[in-house]
Amino acid sequence: MSTARVVFGSGTIGELRDEIERLGGHRILLLGGRGAAAAAARAESLLGELVAARFDGAAQHTPVEVTDEVMRLVRDHGVDCVVAVGGGTVTGLAKALAARAGIEQVIVPTTYAGSEMTPVLGETAGGVKATRSSESIRPGTVIYDVELTLDLPVPLSVTSAMNALAHAVEALYSEDCDDHIAEIALEAVERIGRALPVIVRDPADHTARESLLRAAWLAGTCLGAAGMGLHHKLCHTLGGSFGLPHAETHTVLLPHVIAFTAPATPGVMTAIAKALDAEDAATGVLDLITSASGPTSLSELGLRFDDLEAVAAAAVAVPYPHPRRPSWPELLELLKAAWRGTRPSAARTTDPDLTTLTGQVVASFDTTTDPRRRQLLTSLVRTLHDYVITNDVTEREWQHAVDFLTRTGQTCDDTRQEFILLSDVLGVSSVVDLLANSRTPDTTPSAVLGPFYVEGPPEQDDGADLSGGLPGTPLWIDARVVDSAGNPLGDAVVDVWQSDEDGYYDVQLPDLDGPVLRGRFRTKPDGRFRCWSILPCEYPIPTDGPVGELLAAARRHPYRAPHVHFLIQAAGHRRLITQLFVSGGAYLDLSGGRGDAVFGVKDRLVADFTEHSGPAPDGRVVDGPWRSLEYTFHIAPEDSHDL
Repeated sequence: MSTARVVFGSGTIGELRDEIERLGGHRILLLGGRGAAAAAARAESLLGELVAARFDGAAQHTPVEVTDEVMRLVRDHGVDCVVAVGGGTVTGLAKALAARAGIEQVIVPTTYAGSEMTPVLGETAGGVKATRSSESIRPGTVIYDVELTLDLPVPLSVTSAMNALAHAVEALYSEDCDDHIAEIALEAVERIGRALPVIVRDPADHTARESLLRAAWLAGTCLGAAGMGLHHKLCHTLGGSFGLPHAETHTVLLPHVIAFTAPATPGVMTAIAKALDAEDAATGVLDLITSASGPTSLSELGLRFDDLEAVAAAAVAVPYPHPRRPSWPELLELLKAAWRGTRPSAARTTDPDLTTLTGQVVASFDTTTDPRRRQLLTSLVRTLHDYVITNDVTEREWQHAVDFLTRTGQTCDDTRQEFILLSDVLGVSSVVDLLANSRTPDTTPSAVLGPFYVEGPPEQDDGADLSGGLPGTPLWIDARVVDSAGNPLGDAVVDVWQSDEDGYYDVQLPDLDGPVLRGRFRTKPDGRFRCWSILPCEYPIPTDGPVGELLAAARRHPYRAPHVHFLIQAAGHRRLITQLFVSGGAYLDLSGGRGDAVFGVKDRLVADFTEHSGPAPDGRVVDGPWRSLEYTFHIAPEDSHDL
């Protein structure tokens, strides 16, 4: 197996000039990749007068137009060696120049692309990407310097690592794979599976970066020896003809191609799964991607659904060797799943029939005498079983879910309810709220209770100041509680609570002396209650527990729109739990994941918090601007809802 000369370690870019002189290079063309400016500048400094020209405009998928442009530099400056510093894009350009001009190449990778170890060149002409292989294309020397990868952004580290993983996987099921290649490829798979999660947590972890860079070297070596299959064909088609980004496309497609290939190569898939410490190869790769917040659908990369048929047709027309040759309909289904980001099914020799088990569990509740309890329990069993079957949940995922729920419970205490927070961010609290309280349209809409309500807040006199001296824009609240017909309800109990201007509730601030920004009022005979507080602001829900981990993994923001909480109880009437949101405040947009993190905003609960200056209605002199909130709460009689 022919390979390039490899220099591997930390600080090895310092050997660049020596390697150039070893190859007899005197007039260097330096190619700098986007995102590798500092490394390219370091190379230029080391090479000094040997640099005859520099080019920083390499393009993905190696379009021939760019190569032709750079060839003029090669001729005009008498270039006899090209040095590429960056990722696969500059490596591809260096290979294209070497193939045309017969000049030496030295590659200094700053990503995990691995193409520097192959004799393969992929070029795009007329919107079609084609590959060729020749030993004259293989770089003469590759200098791997771990230090150059330490500042590689995590998203690029993830997709670049998946590119390397694809090289190892395709080598493993290639017809040219032998025991030596398989051993190297599986080591690469194992290194990627272990190192990538560490880098996601700590991008500067030198040991993990070194292991991942070595994996890229090994994976590229394997691909150079064993060749490419369906996965690379699809990636080349999507990149060359549809302009999709190379590494991201590798990332999205790989789990789906593995799942498609699995029936033809069960032994290979078992070995890949074992190397990843997973139960299944395809879902193990997908789990690695999702845990690192990598892309999982072709749609998010910008591919139109209407283009899928053309992609499938192009891939079938000129296929690469593959252990399971796809038909056009099979390939189209694979692409549709990848476009949607559908989770591939784990490989099984047979699918078990689980209907009997589900029926047995449901039947175990036949002795439950309470009809409602029986309905809730049996429906829960069917829903949970269906979820597990539909999503092909693995034992590891099940255990992760159990651990997640355990930690959620352990996070709860007298002042924090992580389970309510979990229900809130999943929208369950709002669903229950809407089902329970949307049947009385003439009353004020309800909203979620939230995790920071405290039973028995301190009783306050009408007009009291809840702020406790905390900083913030003063807010005068003048509200009424009436029934559904508009009649005032005196002696109603109204609990009010909110966060401070930094987004913290008093129970989150142990240094505070007693409750602040919360209190209990009783309405006057005319249904009114009044108080001072401060203008609420947007704030993040707690992210230091399991719910925060969930949001981070899903790339969701944790912010709540600015609001004040109210809990109102009056004799003979239904309790109202609600919130009033500041009109014009942040996170009121309900579209595209930009809105309130717990889905609590309703149009009728968005109120004007009007700005004023000068004396307040109660005669208080306010230094600077202040706000006022005037609102009438309509609550329903107890018998208005069929319980």
